[in-house]
Amino acid sequence: MLTDDLKLLIGLGNPGDEYDKTRHNVGFMVLEEIARQNNCTFREKKKLHGKTCDIGSGISKKKLLMPNTYMNESGKSVRSAKDWFNFENHQLIVLVDDMDLPLGKIRVRSKGSSGGHNGLKSIIKYLGTNEFKRLRIGIGPPSAIQEERKPKTISHVLGKFSKEEFVLLNFIIKEIISSIESIRSNNWEKIATRLNSYKPENS
Repeated sequence: MLTDDLKLLIGLGNPGDEYDKTRHNVGFMVLEEIARQNNCTFREKKKLHGKTCDIGSGISKKKLLMPNTYMNESGKSVRSAKDWFNFENHQLIVLVDDMDLPLGKIRVRSKGSSGGHNGLKSIIKYLGTNEFKRLRIGIGPPSAIQEERKPKTISHVLGKFSKEEFVLLNFIIKEIISSIESIRSNNWEKIATRLNSYKPENS
């Protein structure tokens, strides 16, 4: 059914040059690469509290959204876009960083808790449900020592990827983008299995 198609891709991150290419902005990075490959330019939409871009045409047309509300208020932008374009929750997918996953791993779910991620927590609040697709992109933990994780979390997620990490991340982004066109409700389980079991070529 047409109404089951994926219509809105949401990348989470923080606006501003100081946050560009940081681990917390990996959702932005995926959308920016999708836009680049489709010769699409993001434009500021004040009523949506974010930047949007259209890719494809006709029934395959999709919208990309990068909230400019900062991570903790991402839900405000997501809800505004959902209502403005009259989309259903099952027609959107959120791309977000996850420090509980090692760099190189992807986890796709149709619903679930925020897992402590403030961006997802905000979206759940504004949508009033945790039933929406999310694609978690591993950025690795701030420390292998549990006691050191909390005090190092902020500097870790707001830190930039190293050159070596970027090489690995590029494989991840490439795999995600190659899968985007297939993410429809009628084969959601198949694509989720593919991404959940993905292993980068040089990992």
